[in-house]
Amino acid sequence: MTPKLFIPIILLLTASFSFSQGSFQKGSDYCSHKKMNSPHQFVLGDSPNSPKHKFDVLDYKLNLDIYNCFLSPYPRSFTGTIIVKFRIDTALSQITLNAVNTSLQINSVGMSGVSFTHTSNILTINLDRTYNPNEIAQVLINYQHLNVSDQAFYASNGGVFTDAEPEGARKWFPCWDKPSDKATIDITVKVPLSVKIGSNGRLNDSLIIGDTIYYHWISRDPITTYLTVLTGKVNYNLNIVYWQKISNPSEYIPIRFYFNSGENPTSIQNIIGNMTTHFSQKYGEYPFEKNGFTTAPASGFTWGGMENQTLTTLCANCWSANLVSHEFAHMWFGDMISPATWADIWLNEGFATYSEAIWYEYTGGYSSYKSDINSDASGYLSGNPGWPMYNPEWAINTPPNGTLFNTAITYNKGACILHQLRYMVGDSATFFNIIRAYATDTANFKYKSSATDDFAAKISQAYGQDLTWYINGWVKQPNHPVYANYYQFNNNGNGTWNVGFQARQTQSNPPFFRMILPIRITFATGADSVFRVDNTSNNQIWIWTFNRQPLTFTFDPNADIVLKQGNTTAGTVPGTVGITVNNSEIPKVFALGQNYPNPFNPVTLINFDIPKRSNVQLKVFDVTGRLIQVVLNEMSEAGKYTAEFDATNLSSGIYYYEITAKAEEGGGIFNEVKKMVVVK
Repeated sequence: MTPKLFIPIILLLTASFSFSQGSFQKGSDYCSHKKMNSPHQFVLGDSPNSPKHKFDVLDYKLNLDIYNCFLSPYPRSFTGTIIVKFRIDTALSQITLNAVNTSLQINSVGMSGVSFTHTSNILTINLDRTYNPNEIAQVLINYQHLNVSDQAFYASNGGVFTDAEPEGARKWFPCWDKPSDKATIDITVKVPLSVKIGSNGRLNDSLIIGDTIYYHWISRDPITTYLTVLTGKVNYNLNIVYWQKISNPSEYIPIRFYFNSGENPTSIQNIIGNMTTHFSQKYGEYPFEKNGFTTAPASGFTWGGMENQTLTTLCANCWSANLVSHEFAHMWFGDMISPATWADIWLNEGFATYSEAIWYEYTGGYSSYKSDINSDASGYLSGNPGWPMYNPEWAINTPPNGTLFNTAITYNKGACILHQLRYMVGDSATFFNIIRAYATDTANFKYKSSATDDFAAKISQAYGQDLTWYINGWVKQPNHPVYANYYQFNNNGNGTWNVGFQARQTQSNPPFFRMILPIRITFATGADSVFRVDNTSNNQIWIWTFNRQPLTFTFDPNADIVLKQGNTTAGTVPGTVGITVNNSEIPKVFALGQNYPNPFNPVTLINFDIPKRSNVQLKVFDVTGRLIQVVLNEMSEAGKYTAEFDATNLSSGIYYYEITAKAEEGGGIFNEVKKMVVVK
């Protein structure tokens, strides 16, 4: 059901990089700078020549011997095996995986694999027979990582770590290296006894044999390949704190802190519990069996952070609350829900950047939140390169890192899009209910992936109104509106005044952004009038009549539309001057009209009259008395109103609509109920 914005019908007219670490204040800046300057280069065999995906990987089981990588001269070479378990989608007799030739040498295959070729960074494995849809098979791959610097597997000075976003996992293990195909991970790692090493999921067990320790990490929750990680170091420091689950207070989640000598993560250890609780309340309970943070144990990770699932990597000594709040929010947005394609990366970084503001709101109130959002908006407006946040081409051809992780677009604008959504739905509780509905949807999103259109459909469903126009307009189009609005006051000479407003946008690409526009009018007497109008076309005009003298007109009084430029000035609004409003045009009594048409399918109009400024509620009920929708609940000026009611999501039957109006002056409550019929 889609209730429309309510507007008095007195009159409505429509016309047609070189930085120092200290220079960063925000976690998004750290993160973006790191990712934009990642040395990963996309290799032959990628788009548009990538093999078609005809199977679904269920599990990667790795067994790696990286013992010598921790010993001088710290080679990057290691040996390993991987068992890839997969379900067949389309009948096939071979599978193809990503494996970079300059990094990986494939020695043999086994289990269901009988032979292979490895050229142009594609590993093709011939299977022992033709497998049919829904069958499950496994292939064993024996391989070795070569002693090369590939910016995916790092080893130096007794430390080792991996860093794979966006498509670097294929450099340290054969895999289907696209974000949408998530799989569980089982990793056994052989290292010297003096080494502590972390990975995704839980530490299932460890085995000591002489001077060697085998760590066995298992993630029960699916992971996309770029979030798979190993991090370890000789004499690594490790602290563990525990977070008490909200849903089961007898259960605790371990949060592991790995850090280098001379570092002190105490400040983050002290706040991580509150941060986990706060984000859990906003987004749904923390979704994994462990959390963890490491500071890079070897050279090569100079800036920012990387949100590897359940084990975030931070730059050395980067124990910053801003950076941690950003990367930690990725556990929900990016890790628990991963991007379906790289065109959807804003769903990762926009949410993580927005979560920095959410943490500011927790620690410093709404003013701190808004200050951070304003900073994001300023960063976007000053650095906008002119491309949209969502580009469908990126789903096919992965763009350069400087484009994919552009600070102004992917991070700053992404956060502002979410802030404006929070404003549009009317209140914080509703906004976070919508986001929780998205994040906790186990059928479609939780532990899965999300495309931009999926997100738009889900928030529309959770809100009960169509919001796809907002995502299509503001996410899929470049730039932002530049307003040159006019307002005008006119004394009608009979105790009434007209207020005219024309919403004008002057940018060229695109020429128009639809938006819900907030207005405030102050008067010589009585309270301010604050309301919102749905701006659906450029040069749209509204004219309202009041029985009080208007003094000031303010467009966007709380600066909630942060992605905009321009101004609103006094000027000529066509139709405002010269209209004579007779007393009879201001209703003398409260009245609720019969909807028209009736019966209807799917849209009907409901008229009602308000003779004086009143708090008005309009509700729709089914025949059992169950509330279907609160269509209107706000202070309304005297006037004649029309509501458009959309019953698209309702079944045929009888429904009732009720108006309750309480006059601001003189008291008194008007209440009336009428019946309407939906016929499909």
